[in-house]
Amino acid sequence: MKKNKQHKPNKIELGRGQINDNALAALVTSKLFKLQVVKAKKGKGSFARKAKHQGQEPYLMVA
Repeated sequence: MKKNKQHKPNKIELGRGQINDNALAALVTSKLFKLQVVKAKKGKGSFARKAKHQGQEPYLMVA
């Protein structure tokens, strides 16, 4: 005897509630596809200045 398996639709939480028009556009613009910017810990681009120099400009601003 074969059991009838009911296929459950794959629901991905988009954080948008009910989608009425374009499901693909809602999927691409959801939090699922949001880019994450990861700060490098080693190598090029990983140099960070000390906190005491944060917000200071290397030259004098003349208005």
